[in-house]
Amino acid sequence: MAKYLMAVDAGTGSVRAVVFDLDGNQIGCSQQEWTHREDPRYPGSMDFDWVHNWELASGCIRDVLHETGVAPDEIAAVSTTCMREGILLYDQDGNEIWACANVDARSTDEVGRLISTNPELEKQLYQQSGQSYALNAIPRILWVKDKMPEIYEKTAVVGMFNDWLIYKLTGVLAVEPSNGSTTGLFDLQSRNWDPSIAQRCGLRGDIFPRVLESGTVAGVVNESGALQTGLAPGTPVVVGGGDCQLGTIGVGASDPGQAVVFGGSFWQYEFNTESGRTDPYARVRVNCHAVPGLWQYEALAFKPGLVMRWFRDGFCQLEKQEGERTGRDPYALMDEQAAKIPTGSYGMMCCFSDVMNFINWKHASPTFTNFELDPEKFNRYTFYRAILENTAMLVKGHIQLVKDAVGGEPDRLIFAGGASKSPLWCQILADVTGKPVVTPVVKEATALGAAILAGYGVGIYPSITEGARRCVKIDRTFQPDPGNHEIYEKMYEPWREVYRAQLELCDRKLTKNMWIAPGLS
Repeated sequence: MAKYLMAVDAGTGSVRAVVFDLDGNQIGCSQQEWTHREDPRYPGSMDFDWVHNWELASGCIRDVLHETGVAPDEIAAVSTTCMREGILLYDQDGNEIWACANVDARSTDEVGRLISTNPELEKQLYQQSGQSYALNAIPRILWVKDKMPEIYEKTAVVGMFNDWLIYKLTGVLAVEPSNGSTTGLFDLQSRNWDPSIAQRCGLRGDIFPRVLESGTVAGVVNESGALQTGLAPGTPVVVGGGDCQLGTIGVGASDPGQAVVFGGSFWQYEFNTESGRTDPYARVRVNCHAVPGLWQYEALAFKPGLVMRWFRDGFCQLEKQEGERTGRDPYALMDEQAAKIPTGSYGMMCCFSDVMNFINWKHASPTFTNFELDPEKFNRYTFYRAILENTAMLVKGHIQLVKDAVGGEPDRLIFAGGASKSPLWCQILADVTGKPVVTPVVKEATALGAAILAGYGVGIYPSITEGARRCVKIDRTFQPDPGNHEIYEKMYEPWREVYRAQLELCDRKLTKNMWIAPGLS
């Protein structure tokens, strides 16, 4: 009797196969790191090695079956998820011929040319697709057309990594809306390809496979897929989705009006909506959700988690040594001391990641400001707390941005990812936003979301929402402190003003942007 679900997750830095029982408990996980090499001829490139990486992915499936002792015929269904924005090109025989990972940055020239040729086109396309050139596939396919015309001429189909995994398992190639919409080549409302978008950008309009909604059965594991993975032939394979959309399902956000904050190397604010309408000023990204009939407003911030890593490695050597000696996490040791610093960090502010402006996306030069030469007050713990507060201010800005741009605000926030392990950061997030912050138990939210879709696709769960209710468990809830919230409310507008001033310095070329979208100056 089939009593388990499997998720295969192709992330930016690794691939994993995860087995869950039908109540969402993780039974086992096998993971392999992978790297995406830069082609030395093309700075910023990030090539995806589909041959070696399929060996790693199929090996993870074999390994997790072996390590858990789960028999192949006990797997009720498999689904897949992946990093968004990574793309593969196939020839007419279904062979992979070119692929790049999600943060490939080789197409700066193509973005510049698109903007200079028609300065209004990006905004026009955003209103239809919800995407900008900063992340979508259009400049990358144009790059292939310009730099590798022989590959472009052979291209018959464009796809994403989650459907590539399904293709390797079943021989069926189809794209789903949650990841397909991030290409910028989808019409948001129809949740389908719009070839006219490609044609307006100088691309062919005949390279798009069929679309299947998330949660539908794409096919079954064929003989080749079974031989390579150890799965049983005939195992149903269910259409999955992009990592962020499936992550929201995996933490229990599959209904309209719910919101999730994912805190990792990058921070994402995701707000579920039934409309999918776009922002008149193109400030907010809009994606199809992996739940049919839902969309997500997405506000992204680059590098908050990397800022924390930089501060830990650059200034917290004593905590790292203490962590090695005691087995404790250096961040937890820093949290204990930062919790003693008053709310608002004595008025000090810092500028790292900014509130998103999708059409003109820049982050200022890293800055700490408004501190005094008083080591009792302004020590490394104060600077550390200021980083935590800055990132929470950013989330407040994203909530307000989405509300102003397209309407809607959640009653509470679900907080997941590495940052949610910090009780101090959770409390600061609640205090800054004035909203309860809920943290789920799950550690593999994206994979759990894929498993829920797998179960829904074969009828184990009557709906995606019911599947999430059965599988997702809450760990803690952090209530906002009214006094702390009042302090942060007074700090918020001055912080925004300081950030605008720092951006102006970058625009004047007096300082260097921490991050800037391709094609901008």
